[in-house]
Amino acid sequence: MFNVDRLRALHAVAQHGSVAAAAAALHVTPSGVSQQLAKLEREAGQGLLEPRGRGVRLTRAGRLLASHAERVLAQLAQARTDLERLREDVLGPLRIAAISTCVHALLPPTLAALGEQHPRLEVTLREGEAEVTLPQLVTGDVDVAVVESWADLPTVVPPSATRVTLFSDVADLALPAGHRLAHRRVVDLTEVDDLPWIAWTAGSRCHTWLVQVLRAQDVEPRISCTVGGYPTQLALVAGNAGAALVPRLARGRVPDGVRIVGTRPALDRTIMATCRTGEESHGGVRAALDALRAASARFTGW
Repeated sequence: MFNVDRLRALHAVAQHGSVAAAAAALHVTPSGVSQQLAKLEREAGQGLLEPRGRGVRLTRAGRLLASHAERVLAQLAQARTDLERLREDVLGPLRIAAISTCVHALLPPTLAALGEQHPRLEVTLREGEAEVTLPQLVTGDVDVAVVESWADLPTVVPPSATRVTLFSDVADLALPAGHRLAHRRVVDLTEVDDLPWIAWTAGSRCHTWLVQVLRAQDVEPRISCTVGGYPTQLALVAGNAGAALVPRLARGRVPDGVRIVGTRPALDRTIMATCRTGEESHGGVRAALDALRAASARFTGW
């Protein structure tokens, strides 16, 4: 059985390149490190270090044992973290913000799980886009923000925040059922040149994304309706008011009079949860991230 402190000394030498540097990193004396390594060599029954100029280097056996030491130390660190989590009470206020499609589809099961598993947690939820909720996250007004990042319009996460990818989503094309392209499985966006577009409210990130996607295909969008909410957009498509790009997460029941087809190019977005760096493994934030991951499982692979 190898002594953990001796494995830590070997790992430090492998990381820092010398006994002196390893001693400084471990806050002990060089002679103390040398003694630990000498005892470890006796435990291993093989030489672990050999002279190299004025310093030392690891032998083949030393490199092998150092790689095992790294895994052992990482496992022990994880064990300490898990024990701390076991002691940690999940209670008090937790403020979650999320984009509207996730408020509708992802947050109900998330909040239900949190209420069942952590009844002392006081959760509040607000709806908002990333340009609003990420600054609130940084200032401490929100604890977890669920946002989207389109391939065509990436969301920049602040350096002080940590992102957790939940799943990938796709936007499809919603056409009136009687449209000439409605029978197709996939439609090139450049082909949709005889319909106006239904978009989110002007100035919103979703509106900007639609305009940017179409212009990237050399299509200048003629927008006839600007409304918030994809169910309303689909109702307008059913009424022959135009075409819309609707994420699968937001689609729900497709009204009569609407046909959903794929797009060329495919339109992908990533749904992710963000929190302030350092808080992802503690208390209510950890519980929220765990619940969001579990709720996201049914949206993977579509």
